[in-house]
Amino acid sequence: MAVILEDHRTMEDLFRRMRSVEADRAAALKEFAALLIAHGEAEEAEVYGALKRFKGVDDEEVEHGSEEHDEGNAALLRLLEVEDVGSDKWDTRLEELVEAVTHHLDEEERTILNGARESVPDERRAELGRAFLEERAKQLAADCGRVENVRAIVNRS
Repeated sequence: MAVILEDHRTMEDLFRRMRSVEADRAAALKEFAALLIAHGEAEEAEVYGALKRFKGVDDEEVEHGSEEHDEGNAALLRLLEVEDVGSDKWDTRLEELVEAVTHHLDEEERTILNGARESVPDERRAELGRAFLEERAKQLAADCGRVENVRAIVNRS
């Protein structure tokens, strides 16, 4: 599950870039949008369902993780819909996104991923990591972070 943690650290770096007036905030948002959507879709398609089969992984936390993906995706859409990068409205919505996603990353690492580390055999975790990366790559190749796709994902939940 190290690949999931690597994505989490990348998201935190992208938050720093989106907050920085010296950075290309629009480019950081575009990169973040693609990563958040690809990451969440891959977790739900390849990891969450498999983890529910193991004792020691809290099924309710896995369900809650999916709900938090929905919240993060909705916050992302609200930010993507602001045209003026760096405006007060953009900054406010960025902070809402940071709060939703940071809360999820922290909770997922403490509950779901720690449970998986303790309860899921190494070989199975490696398989899940490979499946996660494959689905994530498919999502990224499909330009999953574009606003129309994020809107479709938000509307289906």
